[in-house]
Amino acid sequence: MADTLYKTKAVSKGGRAGGKVALAEGGLYFHMEHSKGLGGSGEGSNPEQLFALGWANCFNSAVAFVAGQKKIDAAKAVVTCEVGIGREEGGLGLSAKLTLAIPDMDRAQVQELLDSAHQVCPYSKATRGNIPVELVVES
Repeated sequence: MADTLYKTKAVSKGGRAGGKVALAEGGLYFHMEHSKGLGGSGEGSNPEQLFALGWANCFNSAVAFVAGQKKIDAAKAVVTCEVGIGREEGGLGLSAKLTLAIPDMDRAQVQELLDSAHQVCPYSKATRGNIPVELVVES
């Protein structure tokens, strides 16, 4: 990338099984634990949760960006990102479901914003063609 506008660094010690992960500059710190679905206690955070948080927020910003370009008020947009992990050939793989709800907006217009945001969101770009992603308009 020729023009990096921001960088951050996270440091992990111990991985999923009772490890810790934190931002190098401080501010965020998580106790990590395997989810119950992966045989753990589920009493800490896991990478899939953190990925879902980041993608949901980034995608909501992408919705606001494309809505602004189209002169559409999407201030009430709610994005839900569901990230799954499961077995696939060669090990484990991820899947995602992005849901967009905008109260009092025509379903076709919400779909247009959802599709457009998926084209510009950095998380969507990074995962495109690498994991299955379902896009859903919530009524």
